[in-house]
Amino acid sequence: MKKSKVTAQEHEKRQGKFQQTVKDKADRKMTARREGDRTIWYGLGLFGIVGWSVAIPTLMGVAFGIWLDATLDDPYSWTLMMLFLGVIIGCFNAWYWVQRESQDE
Repeated sequence: MKKSKVTAQEHEKRQGKFQQTVKDKADRKMTARREGDRTIWYGLGLFGIVGWSVAIPTLMGVAFGIWLDATLDDPYSWTLMMLFLGVIIGCFNAWYWVQRESQDE
């Protein structure tokens, strides 16, 4: 059997790669320890925030649209337009909350 010789450069490269792997694993472990308090309740809470941040603007848009339909005599359905606008505003609002929570991580 023939043993392959490892050059000094290859040895240093492997050692550097090993050290980087150990450092990455240690960093992940420290991050997990810091954020260990995030449980299923945290996920459900975030899910609730996202849901309400879409639902409230949507319902407000529908209520405003119904009021506009009752007040104005237009051939347009203000309820549908305000529903659409409320959903768009709610989606941007939910996106904001998700971005904010992901930056905290």
